[in-house]
Amino acid sequence: MSTQRTTRTRRRGAVLTAAVLLGTATAAAGPATAAPPRPPVPPLPTAAPPPPAQPACSAAYRITQKLEGGAVWNMCWRYNTDAGLTLDRVTYQAPGAAPVKVLTSARLAQIHVPYDDGVAEYDDLTGAGFGWGLQNLKPAECPGGTISTVKVPEVGQVKGLCTTTRARGHAYRMAADGGDKVFQVQGKDLLVYTVNKVGWYEYISEWRFSADGTIGANVGATGSLSPVDYNATDGRGWPIGKGARAYATSHAHNVFWKLDFGLDGSTKDRIEQFDSTVTAPPATGGGPTVKTKRTVVTKELAGDAKNMRWWRVVSGTGKNADGHARSYEIVPGHTDTHAGRGFTKHDVYFTQSRACEQFASNNIGNCGTNAGDSVDKWVNGETLTKPSVWVNIGFHHMARDEDQQPMPVHWQGFQLAPRDLTAMNPLTPADLASENGQPDLGS
Repeated sequence: MSTQRTTRTRRRGAVLTAAVLLGTATAAAGPATAAPPRPPVPPLPTAAPPPPAQPACSAAYRITQKLEGGAVWNMCWRYNTDAGLTLDRVTYQAPGAAPVKVLTSARLAQIHVPYDDGVAEYDDLTGAGFGWGLQNLKPAECPGGTISTVKVPEVGQVKGLCTTTRARGHAYRMAADGGDKVFQVQGKDLLVYTVNKVGWYEYISEWRFSADGTIGANVGATGSLSPVDYNATDGRGWPIGKGARAYATSHAHNVFWKLDFGLDGSTKDRIEQFDSTVTAPPATGGGPTVKTKRTVVTKELAGDAKNMRWWRVVSGTGKNADGHARSYEIVPGHTDTHAGRGFTKHDVYFTQSRACEQFASNNIGNCGTNAGDSVDKWVNGETLTKPSVWVNIGFHHMARDEDQQPMPVHWQGFQLAPRDLTAMNPLTPADLASENGQPDLGS
């Protein structure tokens, strides 16, 4: 990986500078994904739903998808020669309800790759040509979907954006209290993804949208191990091949995403942190107790994931039909937190939104003298009135025999789980629509 990355970085250096000065190139796309047939789910007893909100972009850049029960996702897409795929103006519409604005913008913010021997370290988005490495996709790589064409500067037309749906199993299942009736729905997700080649690695950048309002962000690394990084020893690598001669050097993939919410169309979102403490059962009998504390995050924060700790982004204006503020919970996947750099030491960052703060490391936005070029430098106690959310998920890659050849995909990512976005499960069948709140257990 080292040799090929260095060559690409040097060759693209002037172009990267020009891209910053001239702006980001955006490309033409094919038609939006067609909505699949609606499954036979009983409709909710409501009036006809309002039409889906159309994002402020042309049809070529618009993605609209109806999922089970009639839930609809709407968004715009664009392609950046540094960040790759960016999704804008993401809205969710529950069956029978009005659309809710969720994300103003969502994209990758860096893939930082330091090697365990300290010799090589890369910022794949802003230092190694990530955006120029968009790959052409074959129909078999986008089953049942649409492959849109992206115009990449200096590269040309690339059939590189897949929009499709994929089965995910049960959306829910509940056996009725009496009789043999079972309420269940098999769900499908909307998938939007690209593949970008950097050196020997190929990154699948995937966004997943579910009918219940859940959003998943994942990056899958595949391709090949670097053939020039087989010089490690025990403790810094793993023998690949015959005997114990060729040690593939271990390394990390620290993937960052940047999210700007704008729930309900307002920038007045707030951040809340929740911590639960478990107390052992008393000697006199009884069970353990749990106390949960909510803290409103009013200042910029570099947050660390801990047991029974979580964060949510709360709408400053919108409430569901029960009168509860709409929000999204950040649900990190497994992560190997890398302590080697200041920006990789923490799992989430909440910063005051600034146009120049674009990438979590090796930032190419011009933030002025002494501003710092990584997200940790931007956490300086400023009051959060318009927060940006940065999520860091790490993977320490110790190679194995099975990584050749080609390398199986290893995934890292997180979810955004709706919390009080709707008053009930948005896929609730008509027979259960009245069961909101404490169930009637009878007399």
